[in-house]
Amino acid sequence: SRPEGIVVSSTGGTQFLAMRPLLNEFTVNMPRGAAVIYPKDAAQILMSADIFPGARVLEAGAGSGALTCSLLRAIGPGGRLLSYERREDFAAIARRNVENFFGANPPNWDLRVADLREALTEEPLDRVVLDMLAPWDCVAALAELLVPGGVFCAYVATTTQLAETVETLRVHSGFTEPEATESLVRAWHVEGLAVRPRHDMVGHTGFVITARRLAPGFTAPLRKRRPARGA
Repeated sequence: SRPEGIVVSSTGGTQFLAMRPLLNEFTVNMPRGAAVIYPKDAAQILMSADIFPGARVLEAGAGSGALTCSLLRAIGPGGRLLSYERREDFAAIARRNVENFFGANPPNWDLRVADLREALTEEPLDRVVLDMLAPWDCVAALAELLVPGGVFCAYVATTTQLAETVETLRVHSGFTEPEATESLVRAWHVEGLAVRPRHDMVGHTGFVITARRLAPGFTAPLRKRRPARGA
């Protein structure tokens, strides 16, 4: 076999650069049923939720498998990923995409076609990553499975979902103060003296919400806030 990075020509004489796709290239071009989580958001989730090698992670829903691929890479062969997807057609696409990227079905990946709220099993978890319509519905149940210090992470698209998720985490009182962020990536056009932002920037995609599980019976100390000037 020949190495990557070579130039090959078609029968019509067109030249192509031959390289295996990077994960970020694969996820934005792979077949999809559900909308995929963009690479910038997947990267933010991996860091914000602190996905580490060997982690026991629950994901819902799997969608088309874009975030699934990133999570599997981050946890490594010693970790375990449990993915829930309600729709069988989406689950089939996710399985096919994951198998195409890794070359086989990862042995440490368990994909379940079920509603998380109805089929949650009693397994201790280090991290929870939710990409679903109403993640706040699962906060109480998942809090029972998250180990102390574990991370709850939700990816939502709208400010309404953002507010509902954050307030549910606060009311539960078994989590640290939630943090909500979004990331914006702006590509640049650089050609000679023509150096400017590109015009095809992707603006808002979604919000990432994270909070850490407290030990049972403990609540977080009230955050001391400096009074506003003039108060």
